[in-house]
Amino acid sequence: MNEQLNAFIQVAESGSFSKAAEKLFVSPTAVMKQINSLEKEVGIPLFIRTNHGVELTDAGKSFNKDAEFILQYFQEALLRTRNTTHVDKHIIRVGTSILNPCKVLLDLWNEISNQHPQFEIKIVPFEDDAYTLPNTYRNIGKHFDFIVGPFLTENWNDYSHTLKLGTYRFCFAVSRKHRLASKKKLSITDLYGEKLVVMKGGTSASIDEISEFFIKNHPEIHIKSVPRLYDIDVFNRCGQNNLILLTLDAWSDIHPSLVTIPSDLDFTIPYGLFYPLNPSKDVIEFLEIIKEMQTNH
Repeated sequence: MNEQLNAFIQVAESGSFSKAAEKLFVSPTAVMKQINSLEKEVGIPLFIRTNHGVELTDAGKSFNKDAEFILQYFQEALLRTRNTTHVDKHIIRVGTSILNPCKVLLDLWNEISNQHPQFEIKIVPFEDDAYTLPNTYRNIGKHFDFIVGPFLTENWNDYSHTLKLGTYRFCFAVSRKHRLASKKKLSITDLYGEKLVVMKGGTSASIDEISEFFIKNHPEIHIKSVPRLYDIDVFNRCGQNNLILLTLDAWSDIHPSLVTIPSDLDFTIPYGLFYPLNPSKDVIEFLEIIKEMQTNH
């Protein structure tokens, strides 16, 4: 109806199918089809066709008085309908940072988003500050509904629920000027005599496992514990001081001065979604969709 009314108004004003077509950026044939369809729906001719153009019939003149009003009313009704649909959208807020990027979740969601148009993803950035990050996790649900990241500490279970999505592999990051930077893969003996920066254990089974492995089996590696969560400052210091950093494959592109190299170690750490202890109905529904997708995969 919208296209038919547009065509009618343009033909009535210009007195020509071809001139109306130029204004509407369509072919004259398309305009004629719209007018024929409108006349069929109305039940009587609205235009008299002549070799010199077209002119309105008496019925067409009467219809023309209301056509612009009908078109305007139709467009306003369409806008109200679309706005109502937008109001009904369920906004899911996803936190993202350099060390906790949300791409994994977005890639998952993009596969099925067309099947769930009621949800809309809103990206909320936050800082990777090791001193404030624990507080960020404690307040999940306040500024965002989900954070995607590695499960670096079990302490967060006191403040949020988790849903495992997969695992990251442990790797090593070195300065581009380091003697090992050209290596495609590192063996444990390559690290002998080097200082290895590792997150302090005691809060993560995965971190504890790999730390104990180094200490018990390879005392030739000098462990330097970081008494907090990793942040960009840790990456900066390792690059500046020529230290080796125990890192994850997901962080391979974090720092331009560091090269991330895989190892022959078979250690991994789980990663996934962090979400509120008391999630909203929308968050619960979104989670169920993600869980179902995982099951089907």
